Amino acid sequence: MTASPFDHPFLSGLVGDDEIASYFSAEADLRAMAAFEAALAKAEADRALIPAEAARRIAETCAGFSPDLASLRAATARDGVVVPDFIKQLRAAVGEEAAKNLHLGATSQDVIDTSLMIRLKAVVFLFAGRLSAIVSGLDALERQFGGNSLMGHTRMQAAIPITAADRLAAWRAPLTTYRDRLTEQNFPIQFGGAAGTLDKLGPQAAAVRASLAQELGLADVSQWQSTRLVIADISGLFASISGSLGKIGQDIALLAQACREIEITGGGTSSAMAHKQNPVAAEVLVSLARFNATALSGIHQSLVHEQERSGAAWTLEWLLLPQMAVATAASLRLAGELIGNIKRLGTA
Repeated sequence: MTASPFDHPFLSGLVGDDEIASYFSAEADLRAMAAFEAALAKAEADRALIPAEAARRIAETCAGFSPDLASLRAATARDGVVVPDFIKQLRAAVGEEAAKNLHLGATSQDVIDTSLMIRLKAVVFLFAGRLSAIVSGLDALERQFGGNSLMGHTRMQAAIPITAADRLAAWRAPLTTYRDRLTEQNFPIQFGGAAGTLDKLGPQAAAVRASLAQELGLADVSQWQSTRLVIADISGLFASISGSLGKIGQDIALLAQACREIEITGGGTSSAMAHKQNPVAAEVLVSLARFNATALSGIHQSLVHEQERSGAAWTLEWLLLPQMAVATAASLRLAGELIGNIKRLGTA
């Protein structure tokens, strides 16, 4: 038994997503944190802030670094963040000389937030691909069934006849918008030092940050350690995607209720009624949409990020954002499967 359905032994088969969950694993987080330290050392060596040999040693060690997870867990319980013990272990691994130059000018938030941006960038790329596949599936349904008739409904009551193409257009329109927004999304470097001023790097600060961003494939934008709009924007996009997919799920569940205007394979069985084929995927799309809409309000609470750093607001993001990402992934997975399982839509 686990506390979250997203990694539960059997509930995760319904609402989880192994591919996307892997980006929120401890291993993926630690790899990205090590990448940050290696890239930082390189950027600082390029500007003669640390010796080139120290940067080489740090990069070499970071490439294969495997910290003691039990120690990280105990230290996080004490410190509230994993980075102090992570850096302590990494300093021991790189050796005394290189250790003096490790993590120069950085703070825990720089490491953690940048790790998140590295991983979210990869996740969003995968989401854009899944949206494209769903749009292609809807296009295929329109080519096959677009001219068929459906009864249009307003306020849950029969209204006037429409075509299947009309309904499919309503499903597809927001998805293409989200796909474009995902590909245009910025993922900024977090590098501000103790209080967001990069005070230890002096006049070299801006150049080091720009090089660090370039090395990690992230955007070099204004400092955001206490201005969490980037987190709210990405979370809002996740909630919007799952919301629009939830609309598709709700429509399909209602179509399946009458059993005349849609034919779907792959439905769920009943333990009591052998004749039933429950629209499980459609139902779960509705559940995930409502889950993300609820979680988004918590992310918006984290915008109240007091002064130069908030432990409380930051921790709230850790509780909510990974689950929102996996819920969105599950929505995309289920929607793709559901669209592929439609064998008839409307009546000829």
